[in-house]
Amino acid sequence: MGGTFAPLKGGGAAVALDEIEISILRSLAVQLLELIGPGEPEPAADADPLAALFASVEEGPTEPPSDPALARLFPDAYGGPTAGDEGVDPAELKARSAEFRRFTENDLRTRKREDALAVVHSLNGLSPAGDGGAVLELTGELPLRWLGALNDLRLTIAARLEITEDEESAELMRLPDEDPRKPMVMAYLWLGGLQETLIETL
Repeated sequence: MGGTFAPLKGGGAAVALDEIEISILRSLAVQLLELIGPGEPEPAADADPLAALFASVEEGPTEPPSDPALARLFPDAYGGPTAGDEGVDPAELKARSAEFRRFTENDLRTRKREDALAVVHSLNGLSPAGDGGAVLELTGELPLRWLGALNDLRLTIAARLEITEDEESAELMRLPDEDPRKPMVMAYLWLGGLQETLIETL
């Protein structure tokens, strides 16, 4: 498999990872979890589920995150304050985005958190070979969980590197080895290869 995903007989995908790759993926997933933040506390056993649902909705954020990486993970639904359809008041767009965010961001955070946790649990469950590497096999819902997490990791790294276009990532590939951004660029490109081959496999 050589570091890229390949199909499993009967469905799913598999990839051979060495010890360093496993460590990098786990570390990145844990950092993503820390960035997204803790989940909502579990409701009490005797709590009214309908009341808890409405309470959760009311507490949803209405403003985009100030952190550029989180803003990339949780973008405005209507393109942000500078976007505008012809004839639509920018203030109206901002209000629509705020309302959409209030009803959706908490659920989106939960899904992204679950995707990242699935990556961590998958890696923790690996049985290492003699060289410390292992073959990761993804079946059931795990391939889609991994796709979501790989995409979120790439978006986060792209925000940190200020990558907005493919041309910019191509320029970053030519960075000298001593550039402090080089390891992050290599991780970004590697994650892209994993994501692409996982999509092709599915």
